[in-house]
Amino acid sequence: MPDAAPLARVAEAAAEAGALALACADKRVKRWEKAGGEPVCQVDLDVDRLLKLRLAEIDPQAGWLSEESVDDKARLAAERVWVVDPIDGTRDYLRGRPGWAVSVALVEQGRPVLAVLEAPARGERWTAIAGEGAYRNGEAIRVMPRDRLSGARVPADQLPRRDSDLVPVHKPNSIALRMALVAAGEADLVATMRWGHEWDIAAAALIAAEAGARVSDALGAPLAFNTPDAEAFGILVTAPGIHAAAVERLAGYAAIAERLAAR
Repeated sequence: MPDAAPLARVAEAAAEAGALALACADKRVKRWEKAGGEPVCQVDLDVDRLLKLRLAEIDPQAGWLSEESVDDKARLAAERVWVVDPIDGTRDYLRGRPGWAVSVALVEQGRPVLAVLEAPARGERWTAIAGEGAYRNGEAIRVMPRDRLSGARVPADQLPRRDSDLVPVHKPNSIALRMALVAAGEADLVATMRWGHEWDIAAAALIAAEAGARVSDALGAPLAFNTPDAEAFGILVTAPGIHAAAVERLAGYAAIAERLAAR
């Protein structure tokens, strides 16, 4: 990791961004829908601008990839790239629920090397540096050991009948926070089977991996970041002992979903 981007300074920037978002949470804010029906609000844009300014001060040579910025393909030639979701879990944010977070990752040569999830409405800050473990509020976190898929805890409002042997637990709207719950041993499995964006998962992928979780796409393949499309086919984060079984269970559903998405 470059000396120009110490974790403390990135965490400070994320905390400032989280405070800005939290201060506006009870106010009437301009909101609209993007293509695909995804919600966005003025606070998303304000937090994005703040983070772009603060992170450029930390590492001005790094490229930029954010949900709320026009994609500058010059990032593809950069050795390091900031990958940011100003408010991951905007639906919960707009509903006054705590399941949202500011997500910041520094990606170097295709891999996250530093991550911060700032979840001020939950009173949580999740951090990780590659090779140095993962932490919540300064306390080391570790995935729970598990070797049977049946009974695994999944953040979900409800589970389909085919997965009735799994156990639903509280589900934040933020996919990054759901992944972090696996890292903290409060869930055992998170899976999605659709094309998603790198900014949704970059920070949480490092946090989960540093806590001992297995992290892959929905088909079990390794994730790559700062790709031309900035997308991955789904996410699978599990306790290491159930990853293979989860891949096997998802295989049929994921193959169908991938074909449909490619049409």
